[in-house]
Amino acid sequence: MNKLLFHNIPLGATGERIPQAKTASARTSREMVKPGDSDAAYFRRLEEGGILLNSPQIAAVRHHQGPLLTLAGAGSGKTSVLICRTGYLLSVRGISPSQLLLLTFSNKAAAEMRERIALLPGVRESDAARLQARTFHSFFLYFLRRQGLQQEIFNETRRQHILLKQIMRELGLPKDAYPPETLLALLSTCKMNLGEPEKLPETSTAEKEMKTVLLLYEQWKTDNFKIDFDDVLLIAYRMLREKPALLLELQMRFLYVMVDEFQDTNALQYELVKMIAHPQHNLMVVGDDDQTIYSFNGARSEFILEFEKLYPGARVITLDINYRSGPAIVGLGNGIIRHNMRRRAKTLQAARGSGRQPRYLRPQTADEEAEQIVEHILSEVASGARAYSDFALLYRASSSNRALLERLLLRDVPYVDYGEGQLLYEHWLISPVLDHLRLSLNRRNFAAMENILPTLYLNREKGMNHIRRMEAVQPKQGPLIHLLSLPGMEDFKGAKLKERLELIRGLIQLTPVQAIRQIRSSFYDYFIEANERHQATLHREMLKEMLDELEASAERFDSLPVFLEFIGNVTERNELSRQPGLKEQGNRVALMTIHKSKGLEFPVVFLIGASEGILPHSSALEGERLKDRKTSPPPSARDSKVIVGNTAGFAALEEERRLAYVAVTRAREELFISSPARHRGKKAEVSRFMLSAFRSAASAAPSAAAVNRTPAPVRHTSGRSSGGRTHTVPIWKCTGSSCPGWTRMKAGGAEDHLSSKPCPLCSAPMEKSMREVPV
Repeated sequence: MNKLLFHNIPLGATGERIPQAKTASARTSREMVKPGDSDAAYFRRLEEGGILLNSPQIAAVRHHQGPLLTLAGAGSGKTSVLICRTGYLLSVRGISPSQLLLLTFSNKAAAEMRERIALLPGVRESDAARLQARTFHSFFLYFLRRQGLQQEIFNETRRQHILLKQIMRELGLPKDAYPPETLLALLSTCKMNLGEPEKLPETSTAEKEMKTVLLLYEQWKTDNFKIDFDDVLLIAYRMLREKPALLLELQMRFLYVMVDEFQDTNALQYELVKMIAHPQHNLMVVGDDDQTIYSFNGARSEFILEFEKLYPGARVITLDINYRSGPAIVGLGNGIIRHNMRRRAKTLQAARGSGRQPRYLRPQTADEEAEQIVEHILSEVASGARAYSDFALLYRASSSNRALLERLLLRDVPYVDYGEGQLLYEHWLISPVLDHLRLSLNRRNFAAMENILPTLYLNREKGMNHIRRMEAVQPKQGPLIHLLSLPGMEDFKGAKLKERLELIRGLIQLTPVQAIRQIRSSFYDYFIEANERHQATLHREMLKEMLDELEASAERFDSLPVFLEFIGNVTERNELSRQPGLKEQGNRVALMTIHKSKGLEFPVVFLIGASEGILPHSSALEGERLKDRKTSPPPSARDSKVIVGNTAGFAALEEERRLAYVAVTRAREELFISSPARHRGKKAEVSRFMLSAFRSAASAAPSAAAVNRTPAPVRHTSGRSSGGRTHTVPIWKCTGSSCPGWTRMKAGGAEDHLSSKPCPLCSAPMEKSMREVPV
């Protein structure tokens, strides 16, 4: 790949200094735990096993009683701290293993903890066997089984989806009225926030329909003696509330409770933890508020931000040394996340003293982006420098992987898609548009015919049965015309059908992108936006984004036959390469959303779509415009040493920034960040998250004021507007001797990398300068 396509800084970055994390002290327990310390023998045995802890890690391991919040930055060795503290309590403090409870979120993490604890010095095999290190669901299911719960666990996703589709069919709803995953997510969110499905809102037809489906789903589970994993937590919570003796038994048994990935806990999980940890409050939680990216699943950053409010005597220890990445990658992460207002104060250091600089791409389109990335991967693998498994391609939303998937399929690059493995063209939103194109080429395409009937507000089954009956009597070149004689067809629907038939006949004369735009402008955009079910299923911006992405794909082709042939080709290849249930990466490129990547790390990470409107996502930018900017931060934020600014941050935008932070901190050795210049047919600036990282790096040691987004110093002068207040701003100033021209310099703009530009008044060169202006 042409290395000139890579840049050392993102285009538009204004800071002169590239973000760089400080190199952490190399001192470990060898130097810090003295021979005379009572617990020195334990740390010596750890060192013999290759476990060398740094200062904050030692402090967390030694913590004995009382609540402890351990802020674990990305790559800071939190798992090592959890297992070493477990070993410390067992071997140094003499705590019985049956009195310890470790809770985490995945079976893989729980198994890793058990295996590593069993290998610790001084921990007998029998001790490790008696230790409860489980996921939330596993532990509370174990608890309920001991109380006599006998219901079967209904957790097979495929069977859940089939059941929900069957219920929708029985209710007379269209088969694609609501995606099953959306319904299950709605039900889970309700339960995890201690809600009752019976109390789900019914303010719209869509809400009423979804509630009806879910209540029937719940009734089916009851009738068939089944529960799901969300039910496990809810039943356990209710049982402990209703039977104080049972709760007391758990409290007396588990005197020490530790929770991993605390930032991912939801309200129900946190309530269960608090109940068991009471009244001893020997609760250790380990997490990072900067990695709270699952708010849609009920995760709440305030559980970390307000920990001392619930536990006033809590100790807070920050694990601030990153062992994963070099100083440049860690520094970029610091530069991105420090601009969030509602967060704990922490700046990561790098354990490694060197490493490669992140590199930046500015392709014109997503297709050019995909081509450059895949070429680079093929080049690296061909030279022997890398294996396919070294690469991870991360993106904000699944709709952003269209171009990448196509390029990987067409170049026969092995990959594993950790999402649904579905191409854009297979999505329920996109397929009716493509079927209009297919009908323009072959008006007797009955499969396409059936798929467009809902867009005519006609029942699929009823409409197709009528068409087939009439075809048997009198075949037509365009069988859709038979619908004009459909019994009960209203006049306005007949008129719309005639318009649609005329539209379909005319599409063949257009280029693919023209045809798609005509379909959208004629009826489809309105059909999607006016449909309550669609609006309840996906955010309005997401719907538009996917249709815009279809246009971006179509722009590459001159004729409908070629475009549809291309879609058929990549769809067939995708079917052949799709391996359902594949969990291990093997020697394949990993494709996943940023959400899926949390907790993982890779030698080489490509973050694609780091442009405004993609990351941050347009839905968050829309929320930023609508929300009031002048709400005060809650007192709890100020009381808990949380960094806040003079105005409250926008929750959605701050979560987008946390996504960017999580993405860049997945990289161990190399990080590439790509910012396409065009998105959804419009110009897209480089993501503000990347540009702001460089702006913050321009000052050698950012102060608390800088982190808090305190504005430039304000002075009071006389005779000025805005109450006499002024501040200094960067400008372009004309160098012409008699020209007064000047313009403000736009932060993060396309001209930031220029050293001069022509004056719009006199064409003389303009230079960068500063100017005092009214606030």
